[in-house]
Amino acid sequence: MRIVAISERTIPVSRYADPALPSGGLTTSLVTVTTDVWRGGHPVIGHGYASVGRFAQGGLIRERFAPRLLAVAGASLADEAGTTLDPFRAWAVMMNGEKPGGHGERCVAVGALDMAIWDAAAKIAGEPLAALLARRTGRPAPPDTVPVYAGGGYPYPAGDLDRLAGEIAHFANLGFTHAKIKIGADPECDARRIEVAARQLPGSAHLAVDAMNRFDLAGGLAAAAMLGPFGLWWFEDICDPHDFATQAAVAAAYPAPIAAGEALFSVAEARLLDRHGGLRRDRDILVFDPAHCYGLTGYCGIVETLTAAGWPREAFWPHGGHLFALHVVAGLGLGGAEVSPLAFAPFRGLADGARINGGRAPVPQAPGIGFELHGEAWRAFKADGA
Repeated sequence: MRIVAISERTIPVSRYADPALPSGGLTTSLVTVTTDVWRGGHPVIGHGYASVGRFAQGGLIRERFAPRLLAVAGASLADEAGTTLDPFRAWAVMMNGEKPGGHGERCVAVGALDMAIWDAAAKIAGEPLAALLARRTGRPAPPDTVPVYAGGGYPYPAGDLDRLAGEIAHFANLGFTHAKIKIGADPECDARRIEVAARQLPGSAHLAVDAMNRFDLAGGLAAAAMLGPFGLWWFEDICDPHDFATQAAVAAAYPAPIAAGEALFSVAEARLLDRHGGLRRDRDILVFDPAHCYGLTGYCGIVETLTAAGWPREAFWPHGGHLFALHVVAGLGLGGAEVSPLAFAPFRGLADGARINGGRAPVPQAPGIGFELHGEAWRAFKADGA
């Protein structure tokens, strides 16, 4: 069982639904992995991409990791039963010869390929990714729906408060009960954004805020003091992800839930966050991105490590906002997932026709991840001829 071809294409992605709004030149990598397994007269092809918020990783994929997968003997990529690809074995092939550390970029390249390999493996097995993942990790059969929240709320360059109110009201109309917005401009502006957004939801306890790692110690403490009276759902990504001292100091001053981990990518970094970041296992949230953490395979290691240290599975709410995260949450029995209803086309929202009901989203039931059920995403992949 072999991988016979791999392609990568870089595309732009934006934080905004309005294409006229600048979004920092963000890009991502689309990846297709073609196997030598045939179904219905066609080779099984897995699809993946490099999530959002970083940048495309075409050079690393094409020059470093794809050649390792293409060069390996086919039998070593099959599972023990020989019935489908083994993503864990494929991951070991990609990481062969890599030194510890260096998690800033290569983890995203590996993660994009890993996503496509899991997609192909589930397609070969003829089942949704969530079902394959649950079986491979010894979990119960996955649920059909998972809790979700709407991610977005990026500052608009003009008319911010009115546009923010409309955005969050749209999320509520879609069936979301919780949402997350960005903060970090200045305390007065942040407070107004929170008030406007919370009015579109059942209350501020249904709203999370994300500082996108902007604050130093003084700014983080000031933000914590300002946020305290709102009783928010959580306060996310306070400071530089490796500034564990600041993270711990803010946590000590802010009794409400904190979320962290989006910008950390390895088991080693997850251990450091747990040991030195001041997080409380009874209330705080872990938002590691499965695609950025050396893929789902690496993310499984993070979940295993932190649950063994006492973290509940319900604390994990993967970052990303796309269909892949729904399978990860269902298959691993985690707390819930982010969905991006408007941002980061072509991967925004759910599968075509899917609906949010009471803050829960359906997990796609097609074999694999189900990108084929998402017209916008599928058109992007098909542009490669996949």
